[in-house]
Amino acid sequence: MAEKRDYYEVLGVSKGASADEIKKAYRKMAIKYHPDKYAQESEEKKKAAEEKFKEAAEAYDVLSDADKRAKYDQFGHSMGPQGFGGGSGYGGFGGGGMSMEDIFAHFGDIFGGGFGGGFSGDDDFSGYSSRRSQPRKRVNKGTDLRITVKVSLKDVMYGVDKKLKIPKLVACTHCNGTGAKDGTAFHTCERCHGTGYVTTVQQTFMGAMQSQSVCPECNGEGKVITEKCSYCNGTGVEKKDEIVSFHIPAGVEDGMVLTLRGQGNAPRNGGVNGDLLIKIQEEKDPDLIRDGDDLIYNLMLDFPTAALGGSADIPTIDGHARVKIAAGTQPGKVLRLRGKGLPRMNTSNHGDLLVNVMVYVPEGLTDAEKSAIESLKDQPNIVPSKSTSQRIFSRLRHIFQKENEGVQ
Repeated sequence: MAEKRDYYEVLGVSKGASADEIKKAYRKMAIKYHPDKYAQESEEKKKAAEEKFKEAAEAYDVLSDADKRAKYDQFGHSMGPQGFGGGSGYGGFGGGGMSMEDIFAHFGDIFGGGFGGGFSGDDDFSGYSSRRSQPRKRVNKGTDLRITVKVSLKDVMYGVDKKLKIPKLVACTHCNGTGAKDGTAFHTCERCHGTGYVTTVQQTFMGAMQSQSVCPECNGEGKVITEKCSYCNGTGVEKKDEIVSFHIPAGVEDGMVLTLRGQGNAPRNGGVNGDLLIKIQEEKDPDLIRDGDDLIYNLMLDFPTAALGGSADIPTIDGHARVKIAAGTQPGKVLRLRGKGLPRMNTSNHGDLLVNVMVYVPEGLTDAEKSAIESLKDQPNIVPSKSTSQRIFSRLRHIFQKENEGVQ
């Protein structure tokens, strides 16, 4: 059997140390070798930490008691366990026979009434005692509901309030969602005796370990239904159409999902309602195309207006806008109406309305129209130069790229 180390050496204090110094030294050692710090380590390291932990506890048990300390200072370890008032070891639990639970229960007072239910840092415990904190009960939650709501560009521009009738599970009105007749037909759970928890004790390498878990018989409620509700057959829920009102904010996008907490299905036998998930589906506008926060309108000009100039009527979300067409406007030119686009969600900023100019080439001409155009065919201002052609092609290429990206 290994020779015991000097208790002062174990705690790292001098023989003249005060009671407060001994207490602080023990606290430091207990924190250093607390079992929770080694929970993820190998069995060898766990065992070594446990022995250090027990050794520090044994040293503190003797040195913190004035009578025991005086005997130890005079006789040392030769005094033996019985000399210190113990049965199986020093302090009544010392030597090799003390368990971790004994230590936690015996020294709990020096840490403010509890001694770490779990290690919580380099200098603190969270209240361990022979009775660990109760495990958290599982929250009974209802299932989520999913619906799709269509919105127009006008809805996206200004936001919109919706009111829908939705079939869903709600708490039974006859038993208040408990599943028991009249909401009162219960008896105390025999397995946990109404506490909601069951306790088990296991022998481990650290000694007898006590643990608690939620009672599987009553799911932590402490009571069991004796007679089911006849209206919901004990489920605690019934199907019902409910009117749900909600607001869709300005700036939403296609595919976005909004969540209404607690507006989903009620759970069986009480608990927390699920959520209502609202998927946004944006309806296509007959005139305007969305591109992020911007809107795009493809304007088809007749040749005379494009050549001579004029004006054009442009549709917007809430009406129309009149724009000026400069003489000689080319296909592919983009006119920008600033701030006429859609709002950016949760901001006061808006995108723009972009007007793509296209020029209509007539497909069928009368003889008179053909003759008029023929007379202009060779005029110098009618035939495009090479630089003009390149500029127009560049603009058209940009439009085609947008189309390939799915804008149109």
